[in-house]
This record gives sequence, structure tokens and C-alpha cells, in this order.
Amino acid sequence: MGRIEAVIFASASPVPRVDLARVVGQGASVDLLIEDIQSELAGRPYELVAVADGWLMRTQVRFADAIRTAADVNEQLLDLNEFEVAVLASIAYHQPLTRDGLKDIFGKDISRDLIGRLRAQELITTGPRSPRAGAPYTYVTTQKFLMVFGRESLRDLPDREELQDAGLAS
Repeated sequence: MGRIEAVIFASASPVPRVDLARVVGQGASVDLLIEDIQSELAGRPYELVAVADGWLMRTQVRFADAIRTAADVNEQLLDLNEFEVAVLASIAYHQPLTRDGLKDIFGKDISRDLIGRLRAQELITTGPRSPRAGAPYTYVTTQKFLMVFGRESLRDLPDREELQDAGLAS
């Protein structure tokens, strides 16, 4: 258990299950060890969570204000406006998606600058070329997108009903 906790604690990115299995060897259940670690961390200000197809230690959300007050984390914060979040969500739900596909969704051209900002923040990357004439680039979300939004995989994105219940979709 200590080896798994140490590996995850030392890693800046999610550690995949296969890597954890190598650390503990044959016959040990990574899932049971993870559950034991999570139980031991109950009540602590940090937690062990499944994100981006791996495991990561992170501070609990309820301590975010304290961290912002005490530490210089402003450059780590995402600076996305409402429209940029909508474009990012569209890519997440419809990927791989071209700029023309985004135009169809929003009814207007999406600038290369906006796409560039999302790429610079490593939230999206280029996907496979579209099979259409001219083979335009498509865009897909990244592992960092999953980490930032606390999702293990794209299957964990809220469905339409959840979005409607939250007042975020009509």
C-alpha cells in the first residue's frame, strides 16, 4: 500500500493502473489497495481520485480558497470565458470536431486564435484529419482536460439530462 501511495504522491500526472500493478507485483489487487488508501485519507485535506485513466493525489475542493490565499497559484488557474468553455464543451462532446463543425454548432466562425488558446492551455489537441475535401484538422480533448475537470474518461461527462437539471442546457 505504501509503495502505491508513494508513487502516486510523487507523480505530477495520473498514474495508470498498469504502472501501479508493476509496483506491487502479481497477486496484489490494485483496486483493494487503492480503496484502503482512500479509507486512510478520509478526513484529510487531500484525496486519491481516479482521473484521466489513472490515479492522482489532489487537494479537496473545499480547501481551494485557502490555497489561493496562501500560495501563488494564479498562473495555474484557467482563464476561460463563457464562450471558450462552450467551445471546449462542444469539442468534448462531439470530438473529433473540425472548425466547420464548431461553426455548425454556434452559427459563426470560431477563430483560430480561440483554438490556439485552448491548445496553448493543453486542453485540446489536433485529432485525425477529416476525410472531407481538403482534409481539415479535427480537434479532440486531452488528458489535461480530464484532469482539470476531474474526469476519469470522457464517459464521465454529464449527460444531457444532468446538464438540463443543472440549468446548463435547454
